[in-house]
Amino acid sequence: MPVKLNEREYRRIDAVMETRENEDGGLYVEGYATTYNQPYTLYKDERMQLDEQIDPHAFDGCDLRDVIMQYDHEGRVFARTKNGTLQLMSDEHGLRIMARLDGTDIGRQLYQEISGGYTDKMSFGFTVAEDKRDKIRDSETKQIRVLRTITKIGKLYDVSAVSLPANDATEISARNLSDGVAAEVAEEIRAEEERERAKEKLRLMLEMEDD
Repeated sequence: MPVKLNEREYRRIDAVMETRENEDGGLYVEGYATTYNQPYTLYKDERMQLDEQIDPHAFDGCDLRDVIMQYDHEGRVFARTKNGTLQLMSDEHGLRIMARLDGTDIGRQLYQEISGGYTDKMSFGFTVAEDKRDKIRDSETKQIRVLRTITKIGKLYDVSAVSLPANDATEISARNLSDGVAAEVAEEIRAEEERERAKEKLRLMLEMEDD
């Protein structure tokens, strides 16, 4: 069964943002807030590796009525869907954004930072409505690898330009682990192992009775 979640989460993507200036003076930035079916490592320790990916249909039915563009998910608003300065388009690669940044002084400043290569990452803030988790245990290392697939995003709050990725090695990762996903999965694994131990104990007891 999919797991229902409501807490806001953040992911960053190491993807090049493109800039262009139209003849009418419009300053535009385009890029991907997230990509589809490209697993990235969210958390890893000796016992568990938690990977995550976004399903291509995760944004189907998503609430996109008023999404804003920010810097590092805070501060001033640079563009928004409500006034038409931010557009969101889901294609075969991911969720592509196009923002017009010439409406404010700070927007033009951000455009310059992006076109100059000073800011070149993106991120998005969202809530998960449904996900599924597949677990595989390595017979040699005993490490459990969990693949979390986000199948339905409930609400997209913002897309953000960010200066640094959370993890250069994985390109996309959690802004932090405060969303509790790793803790949730660890608890799932602990509960499953406890059930397996109980089954094994019962099996041994039945074998002893048969003897």
